Amino acid sequence: MYFQNPYYFLLLLLLIPYIIWYIKWRKKGEPTIRISSTSAYKQKAMPKTWRVRLIHAPFVLRCITIILLTCILARPQTANSWKNTSVEGIDIMMAMDVSTSMLALDFKPNRIEAAKSVASEFISDRPNDNIGLTVFAGEAFTQCPMTTDHTSLLNLLNNVRTDLAATGLIEDGTAIGMGLANAVGRLKEERKDDGTGNTKGAKSKIVILLTDGSNNRGDISPLTAAEIAKKYGIRVYTIAIGKEGIVNYPMNVGGTIQTMPVQSQIDIKTLRDISAATNGCSYRATNAKELRKIYQDIDKLEKTKFNVRKFDKHYEAYQPFAIAALISFLLELILRVLILRRLP
Repeated sequence: MYFQNPYYFLLLLLLIPYIIWYIKWRKKGEPTIRISSTSAYKQKAMPKTWRVRLIHAPFVLRCITIILLTCILARPQTANSWKNTSVEGIDIMMAMDVSTSMLALDFKPNRIEAAKSVASEFISDRPNDNIGLTVFAGEAFTQCPMTTDHTSLLNLLNNVRTDLAATGLIEDGTAIGMGLANAVGRLKEERKDDGTGNTKGAKSKIVILLTDGSNNRGDISPLTAAEIAKKYGIRVYTIAIGKEGIVNYPMNVGGTIQTMPVQSQIDIKTLRDISAATNGCSYRATNAKELRKIYQDIDKLEKTKFNVRKFDKHYEAYQPFAIAALISFLLELILRVLILRRLP
């Protein structure tokens, strides 16, 4: 701990004249009475009571309160520090389909919200992993780069919406190859500090690719992206989400949202080929329970030790001084008003 404004401690010099004034004032301010003899008031005849022994306590408590308030003005703060810790984890990029077909209602409340909910649980259960997020429809972009700050990652995941494609901000469709290539590019660039100044990649790098369609957009085919992933030793776990055939889908009809039956098609073969080419696994989820089980299976992956350098940011540490000052002030008030009260 250190003080941001230590020059405020100069105010404590004012306690010196205050203490001198108290000593002189008390001698002059005490009421007196003339008596013929003080023998009856000697200590042996009349021992001091606990109230007499506490006569100076309010003054001492006031001095303590002043000292604590001065400490608050000096702004006590914790010190910034870097800390190296060794943790176990792997590098994970989550590639999530955000095309408008993810609004299908065969999951509750829909495919995209179910996928986000289960993915959030997966992230929360792996606090030491370096995780990032890529989203794709007809185009792909990084929603969150690789990070161990899972609070920020979860916030960005919760902000994922399919209206990017619905409103035309990105092209609608399903560019599986582009989404996978984007995720692979992030993993390829990721490095870890080994604590000696050198850098090295984590042993395990994986992509979790979730989609409900077949590739119909993008300049990179899914199998080409899979070959790139294989070249860099990245395993791809594919998840085909949703039912095939007729599913209910919310559509805007005349300014109102109505549920309409639409045809759903998923290219399961291509997803299996991607996983097979990269020594990963391919999964199929037709409900939220199956999707949660898939993420639990992936959660059993090998973990790799790596060093993480964490930064502890300073913060204001005046609270203990403020609480102590309040207690000291209240004690002085209680002593003066209730216990050591003087009559005029």
